Amino acid sequence: MIKLFPMLRLVPEKTDIKFMKGRFLGLIVSAVLSILSVGLYFYPGMNYGIDFKGGIVMEVRTPQDADFTRIRAVLSQQNVGQAGLQQFGGNNDVLIRLERQPGDEAAQQRAVERVRGALTEAFPGLQVRRVEAVGASVSRELFVNGMTAMGLSFVAMLIYIWFRFEWQFGIGAVVTLLLDTTKMIGFYVITDFQFNLVAIAAMLTVMGYSINDKVVVYDRVRENLRKYKSMSLRDLIDLSINETLSRTIGTSVASLLATLPLALFGGEALEEFAWAMVFGIFLATSSSIFIAAPILLFLGEDKLRRGPPPGKTTEGDKTASPATP
Repeated sequence: MIKLFPMLRLVPEKTDIKFMKGRFLGLIVSAVLSILSVGLYFYPGMNYGIDFKGGIVMEVRTPQDADFTRIRAVLSQQNVGQAGLQQFGGNNDVLIRLERQPGDEAAQQRAVERVRGALTEAFPGLQVRRVEAVGASVSRELFVNGMTAMGLSFVAMLIYIWFRFEWQFGIGAVVTLLLDTTKMIGFYVITDFQFNLVAIAAMLTVMGYSINDKVVVYDRVRENLRKYKSMSLRDLIDLSINETLSRTIGTSVASLLATLPLALFGGEALEEFAWAMVFGIFLATSSSIFIAAPILLFLGEDKLRRGPPPGKTTEGDKTASPATP
């Protein structure tokens, strides 16, 4: 059976790619994209979802195929401001988004009841399957809680890297996570996806995936630092990335195979989360190779090595590759 179906390898078992040759280009491109993403955060800004800016979301199912023109006409008569309609699932499932109504929480509930009654009267048999009304105080609290959760997760991951490795690796992780996070913000601005609690969950998941990738590369770098004490740091980092490349690409492809169907067919509830994950997987994989590892190289050999300086072959040193010019 194994002979009939040989093991599929996305990347050859042994590669010798000089990743560090592209370290400057990788860092410059990454820094430019992150700066642009920060600029996009201020203009045009993020499309905050109902969780963070308040408003009303209603999920309704009409008896026949949804008549968007008529639904919009019914809503306009209720004086609830601009309404967004979106079809999802079947032809008779409609998602209605209403902007936050003037007044307190009670005003939001009154608007919900008014819209519910008008739609039920216009479309006998219509089902209101879900209603979410979020007021200003609740949305503010959700935003603060979401940002707090992200900040605490960020700090916890950095502490983990700091304790598991040395502080030099912690610096690489800090810079890489900051660059990854800012690019995720740019992704949400460009795609106009709603930035809500689901987006926070997606960003935290991407951060966790990203730091996991860095741990794999950093682990191999630290192991090779002990094994090849006379190899130049540049060659050693290239060797470490090549040794983990098959695992990195394999994990990324497997994650994409699980996430892409959700992005394509997951519907309204899952597609934005899934597309953010797809982008995050590409982001984490590339930053592990072109950002996290080169930062170690910029810190210098004297910060990473303990013991005799490079060039002096010591007992236990298996090879000593010539330094790349």
